Amino acid sequence: MACVLEAPLRMSVLSEVTASSRHYVDRLFDLDPQKVLQGVIDMKNAVIGNNKQKANLIVLGAVPRLLYLLQQETSSTELRTECAVVLGSLAMGTENNVKSLLDCHIIPALLQGLLSPDLKFIEACLRCLRTIFISPVTPEDLLYTDATVISHLMALLSRSRYTQEYICQIFSHCCKGPDHQTILFNHGAVQNIAHLLVSTSYKVRMQALKCFSVLAFENPQVSMTLVNVSVDGELLPQIFVKMLQRDKPIEMQLTSAKCLTSMCRAGAIRTDDPCIVLKTLPCLVRMCSKDRLLEERVEGAETLAYLIETDVELQRMASITDHLIVMLADYFKYPSSVSAITDIKRLDHDLKHAHELRQAAFKLYASLGANDEDIRKKIIETENMMDRIVNGLSESSLKVRLAAVRCLHSLSRSVQQLRTSFQDHAVWKPLMKVLQNAPNEILVVASSTLCNLLLEFSPSKEPILESGAIELLCSLTQSENLALRVNGIWALMNMAFQAEQKIKSDILRGLSTEQLFQLLSDSDVNVLMKTLGLLRNLLSTRP
Repeated sequence: MACVLEAPLRMSVLSEVTASSRHYVDRLFDLDPQKVLQGVIDMKNAVIGNNKQKANLIVLGAVPRLLYLLQQETSSTELRTECAVVLGSLAMGTENNVKSLLDCHIIPALLQGLLSPDLKFIEACLRCLRTIFISPVTPEDLLYTDATVISHLMALLSRSRYTQEYICQIFSHCCKGPDHQTILFNHGAVQNIAHLLVSTSYKVRMQALKCFSVLAFENPQVSMTLVNVSVDGELLPQIFVKMLQRDKPIEMQLTSAKCLTSMCRAGAIRTDDPCIVLKTLPCLVRMCSKDRLLEERVEGAETLAYLIETDVELQRMASITDHLIVMLADYFKYPSSVSAITDIKRLDHDLKHAHELRQAAFKLYASLGANDEDIRKKIIETENMMDRIVNGLSESSLKVRLAAVRCLHSLSRSVQQLRTSFQDHAVWKPLMKVLQNAPNEILVVASSTLCNLLLEFSPSKEPILESGAIELLCSLTQSENLALRVNGIWALMNMAFQAEQKIKSDILRGLSTEQLFQLLSDSDVNVLMKTLGLLRNLLSTRP
């Protein structure tokens, strides 16, 4: 045996592994239906928690056979149910497993299975569909290809607590964007799911709540409807407020806070309503505290940033609740040095969430400082804040960079900070670097910030000019993107205000007469007004 070469040995090990799995697949083809059923049950027991076994069975072609048995009218209901259970177990393995199942067209087969009269089989199909749809590799649109599917799922909601749990979970994972929200809304999602919020099953209540949080997000139509829906004589906002209470599980508090936040932002609930001021806002601030899990702190801060983004009173209130501004500084301290020594698993977890924490903190600081000068001052005086923003501008993660630029933009609205902190930390340098080759969403916020740094009282104006800003801004005025055109011409207008003749000549040379006329005939009134402002500043010599 010692003289056997390595390659054949590897092959023999592989064939041994698959041979041990092959008999499971072979039994699926037995002529005796009873033996086939026993084979599927044995396969079910063999794959539970065993990813290697799952992969082997997929390679050996178990999936097409299981799907065939699942769809055969002649198969017993018990056999079809067991097939659905095994397929669901295979889907719980790796993302590659889910891809293999999708390639075998598992979704149409399972959706077809939902037409069966047998509840146990329907539940098994739904459980498997749920597992497949919550995988990141499954395209959500597969749920919406056939218009009858959604109405059938709505009808199945009344069958059992399991159908309720799985269907709500499928909806909340497959509702991405306004098109999906509209389809679900038009199929009566609000009316069909509302009463599940008072179900005796926690899992059903939770999945129904998650459904509403994705349905209402940035959707005025859904939000305005939710505000008037009542269950057992109680309006939905009151039910959401009860779910916010401290004695409820954290995920329930967070998700109901998200529902109320969406409804508030859509104008369905006023910003000074007690349920926002006394319940939702304090709950979200609580989620940012040190004793919460990292994931909860990220979600809490991002939701709070969205809630207070456009309302100065909520910004003031949040800023003085539980020392929030100082509490957020802790978001930048991951991964902490202690965890590196004590616990590798913890370090891995911290590393994974460190980006998300920084992004969430920058977003919330941006919202907090959007309007109030005192709040901006407090933020900037928080330990190492300007250094953190400057570091954030050059991070590898696009989302962190965008959030850092947003935070900088918010703080750049302060005359005092432009003259002090912004100058001390030479913020313009990393900002100019960000503007060199960033995607549009970053460019829009970064160029807005640059507009503020080019105001005549800003000490950053001179060095920005010397670093080639005119050329960059002139190129922005030719962008297809409207916001970039506006910001480009706006920054040039600020730059030309009471400027010396050389700067004015450089702007005219960079823009060209042709481009100026182009801007004067732009269809957007903002572009037109800023271009006229630029011309006034170029031609006027009077202070």
